[in-house]
Amino acid sequence: MRKAYFFILFLTVVCLTSCVDVEEHYDFKADGSCKVAYTFDMGKAMSVLMNLMPDSIKATPQFSMVKDTTLNFYSAMPDSTQQKMTLEQTNLAKSSNLSVRMNLPKSEMKVSISHQAKDAADLQYYLRNISKIESESNLNSVSKNKSDVKGFDAQQLISGQDYYAYEVTPHKFYRVIDKAKFNAFLKKAQSTLAMAKAMLIDMPYKVVLNFAKPVKKVNNPRALVSADRKRVTLQTNMDEIIKDPSVMNLKIDF
Repeated sequence: MRKAYFFILFLTVVCLTSCVDVEEHYDFKADGSCKVAYTFDMGKAMSVLMNLMPDSIKATPQFSMVKDTTLNFYSAMPDSTQQKMTLEQTNLAKSSNLSVRMNLPKSEMKVSISHQAKDAADLQYYLRNISKIESESNLNSVSKNKSDVKGFDAQQLISGQDYYAYEVTPHKFYRVIDKAKFNAFLKKAQSTLAMAKAMLIDMPYKVVLNFAKPVKKVNNPRALVSADRKRVTLQTNMDEIIKDPSVMNLKIDF
């Protein structure tokens, strides 16, 4: 039950990632390793949803739940999902951690997935394949009819990272959006995006990259480089990305 609970919670949060604060965080170390984390902060959306829910639902035990825990991503998956995964997907999931912080009475809900890459090749493989864990494992069968949040399709947004093409080496981090894949993503997620806009929920997106040494070149004029040139921050929102997907492109030499 615990495995199913955490994974269903993860799906619920990720299926709402088009109407929450999304942050990607990269910490590059001098030895070539890098910790990458995807964080989905659903607090604003939960605040709106809680205001729309009747008191009878708010009074149920599920909505008085408080959790703050971290566990292995693979261990959070139900056995039925684990059995469908390939060896590569299994190893990828086992190398990731899932953190959940939830306090529904205070409208707090945050989920993050993190991975410690041992080198540039490991990071590139992770970034290129993490979305395949969900998209190729038929995770809709896990979440279907098990979420109290209706009107959302988890499969629509879980595979969002699939629309990026990554090239990572010991001295560069390149990410370019594939417009064809992004347009396909928008088509699938249009109902969720429309709901977010109707609820007047902002959809910010932030990427933060910390480096062990100063970066030499950044191609995106919207990216902010710190005074010591060891941090690059790109901040936008889903509306801007829809109008011009290239705003998320990043080519950093370091």
